[in-house]
Amino acid sequence: MSSRLRETADTVSLTLTPAGDEALGPFDPGQFAMLYAFGVGEIPVSVSRIGQRELVHTIRSVGAVSAALCALRPGKEVGVRGPFGTGWEPERAAGQDIVVVAGGIGLAPLRPLVLAALAAPRAYGRLNLLAGTRSTDDLLFAERMRTWAASPGPPHCRVTADRPAPAWWGHVGLVTTLLNTARFTPGNTTAYVCGPEVMIRATARDLLHRGVPAHRIRVSLERNMRCATGHCGHCQLGTVTDACLVPPTAQNQGAIEDDLVRTVEQVLAEGDPSDEELTHLCERAIRNHDPCISCSTHFLDLTIART
Repeated sequence: MSSRLRETADTVSLTLTPAGDEALGPFDPGQFAMLYAFGVGEIPVSVSRIGQRELVHTIRSVGAVSAALCALRPGKEVGVRGPFGTGWEPERAAGQDIVVVAGGIGLAPLRPLVLAALAAPRAYGRLNLLAGTRSTDDLLFAERMRTWAASPGPPHCRVTADRPAPAWWGHVGLVTTLLNTARFTPGNTTAYVCGPEVMIRATARDLLHRGVPAHRIRVSLERNMRCATGHCGHCQLGTVTDACLVPPTAQNQGAIEDDLVRTVEQVLAEGDPSDEELTHLCERAIRNHDPCISCSTHFLDLTIART
């Protein structure tokens, strides 16, 4: 990690650069990576900015892994796999007006789309960015958003808050009310929506009512994903009646062994754990890769030789 920027009280942006000569494949706006906090676990995180040799991930601390990632300091290593997922595919909106509607943390995966459209202004029509936040303290990229909102554009930017502070400079209310301020021709518009599910449903409904074709309303839902590729999609749709079998132990053998070495080195550097504690920590390191407790614990045959 080359830099860390605090966005809000519980959200940070981490800039990641390759540790060596090897680099990940190119990311497209809307895709995500699997980020691994060594010794803790792995989670999918959207990319909030794409550089030539760097990725920026904006992460909210809501669980063990995200908290561990948010607590890291520059110079620490993070495991990265990707890219995964279907991107926003802005090239399919060439020649059309663009309406980007973001709610809360949903602004992060939409930012690369906005930046891509700004970098090619002649490729698109009018660019609208409408963002909503619960409170003014929760707004991501606050300085940039305020600058965009104060300028004539592009983008035509409007921001609203449910619970504004006294000195709030934006609108007040639901993000769907900002559609009244947007500049677009419905029949020649592609919309991109990301945020809480109730907000996505309300926004998509309003866009349809205004005449935006359904196939040009693109949304991104946050769902539980087990394999990180969304290959069959069954794990994202509630009760699973059918499933695909992916053997993570076999696929991640090299990463598991590397993480075991890191875990043992770190633990021994910090103290003198008992055999039972060391075994437990190693088993947990494996379970970070393979959630099947039975396979994970039986996978490990640990022999400890103390000298």
